[in-house]
Amino acid sequence: MSILLNENTRLLIQGITGKEGSLHTRRCIEYGTNVVAGVTPGRGGRLWEDEVPVFNTVDEAVLKATPNAALIFVPAPFAADAILEAADSGIELIISITEGIPTRDMVQVIRSLEGKNVRLLGANCPGAISPTANCKAGIMPGAIHKAGRIGVVSRSGTLTYESVGQLTAEGIGQSTCVGIGGDPVSGTTFIDILQLFNEDNDTDAVVLIGEIGGTKEQEAAEYIKTEMRKPVASLIVGATAPRGKRMGHAGAIITGTAARAEEKVAALRSAGAAVIPTPADIGTVAREMVANI
Repeated sequence: MSILLNENTRLLIQGITGKEGSLHTRRCIEYGTNVVAGVTPGRGGRLWEDEVPVFNTVDEAVLKATPNAALIFVPAPFAADAILEAADSGIELIISITEGIPTRDMVQVIRSLEGKNVRLLGANCPGAISPTANCKAGIMPGAIHKAGRIGVVSRSGTLTYESVGQLTAEGIGQSTCVGIGGDPVSGTTFIDILQLFNEDNDTDAVVLIGEIGGTKEQEAAEYIKTEMRKPVASLIVGATAPRGKRMGHAGAIITGTAARAEEKVAALRSAGAAVIPTPADIGTVAREMVANI
């Protein structure tokens, strides 16, 4: 079993005919994902690479191809509308890879999604992958993943890959790996994914990768402390970042005491999570965690 993605996932690619959309559509298909449709306004009525039907609108794609998940590669000025179009068409899982979406646009998106049966992953995220289901909806390199029973959730795309690479090198497989994105305003949170892993019978433990900025890690720590039944190993990056300087992600900026790495580490340690000292130690700490399950 896995979370978010499984063998029943029917993926729609918004922006399928663009350079990035086309590249990653191919890689998703090669990994085993069932890509059933693409959407590019004005390009409807043709087949992408003689395989995937392309439609002008998400409504039309839903009517004729019945996708249940959407992966968005639409440019930033139009990405918020693409998210809302997918939600209004009944897509329940929306994954937005696009970075640079204006914060104001994302505030409006999140407000518009309130009360709807929609899960938004991102924006500015690498997506999700389930090695146990051979299903990928994102931009992560599929070859480094190994089917297993450890969940991974991260604000950082590249550190998601680093985590997975070290886990696989240790012989530790993954159930599902999820990048929630590093923007200040986003959809799915650490707590959302921890809840799913907590309820997943085929996930035994979780690796959580956080960073400076905001309070998402402290919120995750409170959930771990009060609700999590499975062990968690956590890494917080950005310990040397100066106050007020953004480090990579738009949300990775120290704007108060709670946004600092040391505050997040302290909260997670207090919650009972195993603290990973540096990115190089992910595999070692995960191995020790797994050995104690």
